[in-house]
Amino acid sequence: MNTNAADHPVFLSLSRLFEPALRGLNEAGDWIAHSSLRLLLAWEFWESGVEKFTGSNWFHEIREDFPPPFSLLPSELSWQLATWSELLGALCLAIGLATRFWAVSLIIVTAVAWSAVHAGHGYNVCDNGWKLPLIYVAMLIPLILRGPGRLSIDHLVARRMRSGV
Repeated sequence: MNTNAADHPVFLSLSRLFEPALRGLNEAGDWIAHSSLRLLLAWEFWESGVEKFTGSNWFHEIREDFPPPFSLLPSELSWQLATWSELLGALCLAIGLATRFWAVSLIIVTAVAWSAVHAGHGYNVCDNGWKLPLIYVAMLIPLILRGPGRLSIDHLVARRMRSGV
């Protein structure tokens, strides 16, 4: 007697029925999943970068809370590094250019912000806690590990390099 549920005729019929749909979802995911992560992160980091670009430098108030080696940098340099990392990183994430580099760079920016701004406020976003930086890091990790997805300049460049064009 067959005891493996996967070999049951009903299960096999359902598998054959849903297989094309699952294949289609996987194909769509190759194009959309990482693009949606990139676009959402690009928006968030762009907003933060624009706020720094148009605002006043407040890093001198929290520089001592930066983790080393960032605590050793002048606050003006840290401000410029954070501002331009967020602005350029957002633009590059949006189009999928140097995605892994910018994802790592933005994790570093986020880790510094987490340490200096959010760490002492608990988890809650409403209390300026560390929930939002945690979400950003969780969203950046797939971009580092799996890349930007098919809808990206990185993918086009890699495809051209493989084909020798």
